[in-house]
Amino acid sequence: MLIVVTFISSLVHLYSISYMSEDPHSPRFMCYLSIFTFFMLMLVTGDNFLQLFLGWEGVGLASYLLIHFWFTRLQADKAAIKAMLVNRVGDFGLALGIFGCFTLFQTVDFSTIFACASAPRNEWIFCNMRLNAITLICILLFIGAVGKSAQIGLHTWLPDAMEGPTPVSALIHAATMVTAGVFMIARCSPLFEYSPTALIVITFAGAMTSFLAATTGILQNDLKRVIAYSTCSQLGYMIFACGISNYSVSVFHLMNHAFFKALLFL
Repeated sequence: MLIVVTFISSLVHLYSISYMSEDPHSPRFMCYLSIFTFFMLMLVTGDNFLQLFLGWEGVGLASYLLIHFWFTRLQADKAAIKAMLVNRVGDFGLALGIFGCFTLFQTVDFSTIFACASAPRNEWIFCNMRLNAITLICILLFIGAVGKSAQIGLHTWLPDAMEGPTPVSALIHAATMVTAGVFMIARCSPLFEYSPTALIVITFAGAMTSFLAATTGILQNDLKRVIAYSTCSQLGYMIFACGISNYSVSVFHLMNHAFFKALLFL
């Protein structure tokens, strides 16, 4: 994952030099790109939920700045605000999931959580309902992935994110931001394996997204929006693979998709 992020980010940086050469604000753009890459690397190298969450939020902030780069355009303003707000919904779910992990395991370290997850745990009582703690945590973490990976329900920000410069579209759509949700599920796979209910939800959401996004993409006229819905659909396949516990297949498709989608934009 580290190789994918660094390699594609390098390509986007090189492409941006010629693409933004006529723009007087190109130093600001390159600065935003570097901030985005830094937070993405923080996200993928984290060995605990706290570092992952800091990288997650940083990527969301950097994506807002990049989409909003041409701030004089009304559509760019709207798209940036929409991306920020929709991602906040997913981020709230992720934050609750991390809080649940800390409450249950008294730690946010991945290896400790995965080692303790096999021990029988008490159920949580919420609104007079008995809920399995691991299942609830997994579903909350998945809500975070739904927001970031543009799955069904929270997918509307991705087609609008095309309002930024072309290198931004390549970076957000291909290698980094949208694959963060898939990466997080694969990273937390030992935890998800203890919750068959959460895996069923993930499988269903992935299958629905891949079908509906592909169908919607066929009906679009704008080429960039067609590519955006194509990305949505491919992310659906990755989430579906995670849902049926095929994490290696999901990450392999993530790498394939990152390279061919970045090349498609650049």
